[in-house]
Amino acid sequence: MPRFPSTPRPHDRSAEDVCAAAELLEVVLGRGQESAPSGPVSPSQLRALLVLEQHDGTNLRALSDALHSRSSSVSRLCDRLGAMGLVTREPSATSRREVELRLSARGRALLADLRAARAREVAAVLAGMEPAEVGALVRGLLAFQRTARAIEDAAGGSDTGDGHTVADSA
Repeated sequence: MPRFPSTPRPHDRSAEDVCAAAELLEVVLGRGQESAPSGPVSPSQLRALLVLEQHDGTNLRALSDALHSRSSSVSRLCDRLGAMGLVTREPSATSRREVELRLSARGRALLADLRAARAREVAAVLAGMEPAEVGALVRGLLAFQRTARAIEDAAGGSDTGDGHTVADSA
């Protein structure tokens, strides 16, 4: 037993509330992802597509770093994305040993469909809220995004090079 009783920190309850809301948001976004006309993709496939959207022509090593995953796993993931027609592999113009990964037109269309489907699901929830609540939610989420981005940047997180993180997309 600890020597001193633990006291809750000021933001513990807020963090629990945010996590609960985020879990429900994941369900809403998942519905949108499943209803997208281009079909569902796995979370790992989606993350890879989002990185490639921001880093057109990246190589496997850089994609592995951005996804915090092993190169062999990312290579298999890219094989699957290529078989689905979402990603292309092209020889690097600067190194014969490297391959550049690019989002295909079909991959870009999938992300657009996904974003539109997710937006429809979120809009349906927002429609049931009071305008002031929607405004407060948007302001709060933008503040959360700014702070989370600053923390990621300071920690050398998965910045996409344009001031956005992988999580800023879709």
